[in-house]
Amino acid sequence: MDAGWSKVYRLVRRIPKGRVVTYGQLARATRLRGGARAAGHAMAACPRGQAIPWHRVVAAGGRIAVREPFASLQRRLLESEGARLIHGRVALSNHLWVIPGTPKAAQKPKRRPRVRK
Repeated sequence: MDAGWSKVYRLVRRIPKGRVVTYGQLARATRLRGGARAAGHAMAACPRGQAIPWHRVVAAGGRIAVREPFASLQRRLLESEGARLIHGRVALSNHLWVIPGTPKAAQKPKRRPRVRK
């Protein structure tokens, strides 16, 4: 396991029920080299049996980034904790966790530009 990943797992364990963080927010708070993508790799390699609430980490904009069947499981787990999903996305305005001790700039999830069709 990568040394930076243990920081990621420790932080994920602290996320309260009904709250989420984004991969980018997680990477910035733990100063993980490689940013959101590295945080995604860390969460994909999440060790089993260690009570890491992986389902509380979402992509930018509150999007569920894992594939089926885990996407359905993540939605069910989040909803069971009281998180509200709108069109498959977590309402970040209500459920984003402000990580204690991190600068405000590291808290805000970066918005992705909308693609016009």
